[in-house]
Amino acid sequence: MDLNARFHNVAVVGAAGKMGSGISLLLARELTFRALEDPSGSYTLNLIDLNEAMLEGLLRYLQEHGAREAEKHMDRLRRVCGAEDAVQVFVREMMARIRTGTSLPLAQDARMVFEAAFENEALKIRIYRELAALCSSETYFFSNTSSIPLRVMSEASGLQGRLIGFHFYNPSAVQKLIELITPSDCREDLKALSLEIAETMGKIVVPSNDIAGFIGNGHLMRDGLHAIAEVERLAPEHGFHQSVFMVDRVSRDWLLRPMGIFQLMDYVGLDVFQLILNVMNKHLDEHLHSDLIDRLVARGLKGGETLDGAQRDGFFHYEKTRPIAVMNPDTGDYVSLERPWAQEALARLGEHPEPALNWKALKGDPERETKLRTYFAKFKAWPSLGADLALRHLRADRERALRLVEQGVAVRAEDVNRVLQMGFMHLYGPVLDYLFESERCASEAGISRS
Repeated sequence: MDLNARFHNVAVVGAAGKMGSGISLLLARELTFRALEDPSGSYTLNLIDLNEAMLEGLLRYLQEHGAREAEKHMDRLRRVCGAEDAVQVFVREMMARIRTGTSLPLAQDARMVFEAAFENEALKIRIYRELAALCSSETYFFSNTSSIPLRVMSEASGLQGRLIGFHFYNPSAVQKLIELITPSDCREDLKALSLEIAETMGKIVVPSNDIAGFIGNGHLMRDGLHAIAEVERLAPEHGFHQSVFMVDRVSRDWLLRPMGIFQLMDYVGLDVFQLILNVMNKHLDEHLHSDLIDRLVARGLKGGETLDGAQRDGFFHYEKTRPIAVMNPDTGDYVSLERPWAQEALARLGEHPEPALNWKALKGDPERETKLRTYFAKFKAWPSLGADLALRHLRADRERALRLVEQGVAVRAEDVNRVLQMGFMHLYGPVLDYLFESERCASEAGISRS
């Protein structure tokens, strides 16, 4: 069955969530174009979510963003629709093809099922068992899991060969990266079909092997644990909430990232971070756990976003998406970033190497590579706590990335770099050879002499 035939009936499970809504939009766009190009065909998109109110919100989202998608692909739209109100025709056609429901039987006729349920192993297995009983033996399944081994879900549900990891990055309708995880028993035509779907959606594929956490979360979870360990190391001298603030600020401003590590963990969701740690801890021969995360989640500080896009509290308290206070986990209170202690903490970090750079300005700078090389070259001789913390973080990042290759998670170090640059919007990958070139050369020389 070719891709066009499979687009005749598609389902999304967990369609109204943060990731599912973007996936639904991408599929709705492509399915609608195919319906306009093939007026005699029958094309249906089934959107399934337990929350009826969120499904209603999803339909509003699709109607609004469907018009934008049509406008972005106007050349293709003009080829299939000559009407003056082509965008409105496209949106009407798209909405007419959509069915919504709160139960899995809606997916029983689907030829492709995209799953974007909460990152919980037992929940996903339960969903796939029911889908395996409902759907045709020719249905293919695409999981947005970011950590759970596909072989585990495949074996537990009886879907061997028909389930692949198709991991979008947030926001899924915008981010270009797809992390493609192929279990050892995956059918060859499913692999080929996945690459074709990614190309159709305008995505760039990075392959990952079927090892818990994959590339993205394999790196992020260890990155977060490193940051927590740094806070615990600094806290006796600087105080706990001060140390959280300092490590977060270094990871953002000194390492030139779009947000600090603790703000990123809040954005992902501390409860999601905890779940992914638990998955990796279960399936890997490595202790990956944080008592601090457990304490915060137990207090109800789960992070994540509200339906209107505001950031929920976690390590930080937020005003919409702006952090304005930091958690003191010993008292359970938030301490305002406007108080003098925050400026004192920044002073302890010291001045940046000159010229000072920032992520936003460098993002589109054609001389970015040269400026980064010059900036980081000054770090080793820069006498400040901020530079020391940044170098420790960079070295740990590099070791984690190379370890992912050694463990067989990533095929190449370049794939880890690409995931961090595309999926996490970093300006550079963790295998930053121009910063550690002298150390690498010295290490290789020592190996050759021995």
